[in-house]
Amino acid sequence: MTHFLAIETSCDETAAAVFTDELQVLSSVVASQSDLHARFGGVVPEIASRAHLRNLLPVIDEALSRAQLNLKDIGCVAVHNTPGLVGALLVGVSAAKALALALDVPLVAVNHIASHIFACRLAAGRDIFPCVGLVVSGGHTALFSCDTALSMTLLGGTRDDAAGEAFDKVAAILGLGFPGGPAVEREAATGDPKAFDFPRSFIDDGRLEFSFSGLKTAVLYACHGQDVSKATPPPAGKKRADLAASFQSAVVDVLVMKCKQALRKTGLKRLAVGGGVSANKPLRFALEVMCAKEGAELFIPPLALCTDNAAMAALAVEKWKRGEFAPPDLDAEPNWL
Repeated sequence: MTHFLAIETSCDETAAAVFTDELQVLSSVVASQSDLHARFGGVVPEIASRAHLRNLLPVIDEALSRAQLNLKDIGCVAVHNTPGLVGALLVGVSAAKALALALDVPLVAVNHIASHIFACRLAAGRDIFPCVGLVVSGGHTALFSCDTALSMTLLGGTRDDAAGEAFDKVAAILGLGFPGGPAVEREAATGDPKAFDFPRSFIDDGRLEFSFSGLKTAVLYACHGQDVSKATPPPAGKKRADLAASFQSAVVDVLVMKCKQALRKTGLKRLAVGGGVSANKPLRFALEVMCAKEGAELFIPPLALCTDNAAMAALAVEKWKRGEFAPPDLDAEPNWL
């Protein structure tokens, strides 16, 4: 049995995990930076990189400790090297290269987006491919046709904001704090999702594309009117809850419709959904209802595997089996799509 040590530093979560070549996760540790970025209403790349430098070694130590292993027990090192914030990625990539060299073990480079889909495979405990894959997070909203865990064809993505980014920006407009996804979901729980008729871009368009910028702007004007130059967040109350609920409903409607269109276009009967926004409960429920009607099987990982983590880098096992190892000069690649 081979033990893998995986590292994730693509954005603002410092994470490490230990798993086996049989996809048994022995430990998964995540150090969140949410408190550091909260007052800025979003992730500040320089702050994220410096926090990774502070957190990475303690996180690796904790992952090994929970797995009851030492570094000498590790037979392969895996790292997410793309996509993400370049400074943040460099921290993880540099550490992974140093560890692989010192331990004299293979290094495997893993795509962060593909790992979000593989989280569904990890949680299911069985093969889920071929399938339609939706990755919906703070930095990405895209649909894929996934023949295998390592073979993905882009069907369509967002033309502007990612869904998670829109959640963060609307949370800032409403004064709900950061991160925006869970904050908006909490506020929306007591609101009326039909109170505001917000746009649902491309919902009746056959193209598998997304756009959330106009929706964000619609929330801004519904909240403050046409003069937003001196706007302040609205007070707690019915209007704020209705705005949150109506925004969330619009996002969910678009994501679900595009998934349905992708299933019909590809003829596939499996849908795998990953990324931080997939933790949203109304989205999960709406996808369940849609898939049931379409006769499709839905795969969504548990909440701990939705947000950024290193356990989902178990995708590295697939590359390891094929002997697809990274070179010693592996670099961080911030752009992928």
